[in-house]
Amino acid sequence: MDCYTANWNPLGDSAFYRKYELYSMDWDLKEELRDCLVAAAPYGGPIALLRNPWRKEKAASVRPVLEIYSASGLPLASLLWKSGPVVSLGWSAEEELLCVQEDGGVLVYGLHGDFRRQFSMGNEVLQNRVLDARIFHTEFGSGVAILTGAHHFILSANVSDLKLRRMPEVPGLQGAPSCWTALCQDRVAHILLAVGPDLYLLDQSACSAVTPFGLAPGVSSFLQMAVSFTYRHLALFTDTGYIWMGTASLKEKLCEFNCNIRAPPKQMVWCSRPRSKERAVVVAWERRLMVVGDAPESIQFVLDEDSYLVPELDGVRIFSRSTHEFLHEVPVASEEIFKIASMAPGALLLEAQKEYEKESQKADEYLREIQELGQLTQAVQQCIEAAGHEHRPDMQKSLLRVGLHSGAAGGLVLGWGAGAGQGVCWQEGCVCGVRSLLLTSGSSQAASFGKCFLDRFPPDSFVRMCQDLRVLNAIRDYHIGIPLTYSQYKQLTIQVLLDRLVLRRLYPLAIQICEYLRLPEVQGVSRILAHWACYKVQQKDVSDEDVARAINQKLGDTPGVSYSDIAARAYGCGRTELAIKLLEYEPRSGEQVPLLLKMKRSKLALSKAIESGDTDLVFTVLLHLKNELNRGDFFMTLRNQPMALSLYRQFCKHQELETLKDLYNQDDNHQELGSFHIRASYAAEERIEGRVAALQTAADAFYKAKNEFAAKATEDQMRLLRLQRRLEDELGGRFLDLSLHDTVTTLILGGHNKRAEQLARDFRIPDKRLWWLKLTALADLEDWEELEKFSKSKKSPIGYLPFVEICMKQHNKYEAKKYASRVGPEQKVKALLLVGDVAQAADVAIEHRNEAELSLVLSHCTGATDGATADKIQRARAQAQKK
Repeated sequence: MDCYTANWNPLGDSAFYRKYELYSMDWDLKEELRDCLVAAAPYGGPIALLRNPWRKEKAASVRPVLEIYSASGLPLASLLWKSGPVVSLGWSAEEELLCVQEDGGVLVYGLHGDFRRQFSMGNEVLQNRVLDARIFHTEFGSGVAILTGAHHFILSANVSDLKLRRMPEVPGLQGAPSCWTALCQDRVAHILLAVGPDLYLLDQSACSAVTPFGLAPGVSSFLQMAVSFTYRHLALFTDTGYIWMGTASLKEKLCEFNCNIRAPPKQMVWCSRPRSKERAVVVAWERRLMVVGDAPESIQFVLDEDSYLVPELDGVRIFSRSTHEFLHEVPVASEEIFKIASMAPGALLLEAQKEYEKESQKADEYLREIQELGQLTQAVQQCIEAAGHEHRPDMQKSLLRVGLHSGAAGGLVLGWGAGAGQGVCWQEGCVCGVRSLLLTSGSSQAASFGKCFLDRFPPDSFVRMCQDLRVLNAIRDYHIGIPLTYSQYKQLTIQVLLDRLVLRRLYPLAIQICEYLRLPEVQGVSRILAHWACYKVQQKDVSDEDVARAINQKLGDTPGVSYSDIAARAYGCGRTELAIKLLEYEPRSGEQVPLLLKMKRSKLALSKAIESGDTDLVFTVLLHLKNELNRGDFFMTLRNQPMALSLYRQFCKHQELETLKDLYNQDDNHQELGSFHIRASYAAEERIEGRVAALQTAADAFYKAKNEFAAKATEDQMRLLRLQRRLEDELGGRFLDLSLHDTVTTLILGGHNKRAEQLARDFRIPDKRLWWLKLTALADLEDWEELEKFSKSKKSPIGYLPFVEICMKQHNKYEAKKYASRVGPEQKVKALLLVGDVAQAADVAIEHRNEAELSLVLSHCTGATDGATADKIQRARAQAQKK
């Protein structure tokens, strides 16, 4: 720790920059980086190299090799390039490798060299070829910008939703620009290019000449330009050796530096830290690396071999054949603690810790000084924050031990294992139980130091930092190769980090992180296991039965895991039988059925839909089967599934009547066929002849079904239809489609009594029903004279009480009294009460000595008018009781 600041380099008076080694690269490159196309993903992402790209000095027969490595140099994929010449490589935000070919085609590969998809940048690019390309990132996704051989720019801001945009032409542009880049301003992608001493900004509609504010005179050409990681700042390298730094809009100048080197640099990238006021640019030549900013001096490093710069959120990664390093601005917390002669609270607290370990009383003096200034809480926070920015675990432990001891963290112990990755199984695709990198035991020296000085320090920040650093140390391990810094980790979020571990097939580590951070299962372990299962189904050297069993044993009923998604992946890999076996574990039929239909296992899908009891699902399968099978096979399938057949019949009744008839014919279901023809006779046919023919067909079907009643009823309906047609022709009016009763009633209302009686005889209408029909019709006509004649024509089969009721219904009390006298004794009282003769009704009830009738009459007695009648009934009751 005494030499901790040895690699600090000052840039002016306000900032220090340091460069430390991330990994010793072991990738055994056979060629120099300058002889390869190189692309490295940000956030500690993978490195892609295309060896032996197309160059004149290379033999045409030598095919290039595309290789993908982790940031630590471990090989992830290697494939022989069999497509066209590649102009540029780049990584998308989802860590997919974009390979831009000379013909404008863009091939997309996964992290392990698996081909994903391809797309074209348009016919214009195909005709004019690609001179240069840039892959850039926006808030919408990853974009591609193309410079064609005709010196036009074609751009797509999001390759996931490809929309090509031809940028405006630059006036007078005869050759390729000296340098250019893609910018993102106001949520829109632009192109900035340099042509001699002029800069042009291409937006959606126009080409505008722009001038950097405060640029030193004498510039005749711009040799290099670099946009910052956040697209907010821009750096320009001129042929005079000056580097202009300012905002991306070019309207504000931050600083300008003369590096006294006029040779164009290989690379120029920004090196800045979030929320830092310092801005610096890293410029690389063949053997020199320079860090420049708002200071008269620069920081210079000698490069021993070809190196490549990767801009990051808070610094720059620098890798070569042998090493991978990180250059960044020293964070404020670290600077205040470790800077020589610093009197910051964190620095004093660190000194107190050192003296305590030496058993020196100076530890008490330092602590008293911090406490007197009331800065103990600030000191602890500084140590915790500085620990987050440290790459070495021993420095993390030293700083956190100070924070822990002084912050009274109440028994929290931070643990780092002796060797990262020790005892852990990293076999690709394995999810076996392993000892975690995260949970190895650690040291708890002097854990009670400082508790009495700060007994109410909230431990949340300390606990979070311990968790974050354990995760970071695990993924920085050489075998994992994701050298994230604390700032990058917070910007990336834990969910994205887990996604990247899953992409690398590091399922054990991802699961351990989820369990350690206690993430919800649906967001954590379940999701990772689902990804593992999707990878497992791609292992074609294992039998379907074994894969399905292994997946089910590992996943079981884990919440949030969809077996149908895993089965879909298996089907996509050409393993249909495995997909079917996996679907057996899917509890939701709504997820099983669509995939089975997609796999053309319609009959199995039908069985699953029927088992679910979901009629909508059954209908979905039936309609699919109908379109897939010929009619005969479809009907035979339905025959074996009674429930499906019943549902399909219901569907056909409303949608496909002819299909319903075919179903009945195939099943020899004459009863339903007869009913179908009856419905059809009324629904479709308008001509009487056609309706009668349909009814005749229905009658024949009923006879075949041995349903004579239905057959006879159908024949009677045919006779009635013919008769109604004849009545319409002879009498006029509307008779067709009336019921038999309504036909009789209509004839009576029309005064055709004889025809009505004849119709009743022809269709054997019972006398009682005929009398009711005629009584009702004559009362509706108010033909009281005819009604009286009709009542005297012969003895009424329905009695005369109906006559009284019908007359009273028509409010004719006079006529009702005529029939009341003719009502039989058993209904006499009721008839008299209907006509309002309560007194006479009482006399009849007393005469009959019927208690029910007496009570009925008594209930009709109201007020003083019927008082005598009521008394009379009461006396009759009393006399009856005495006897």
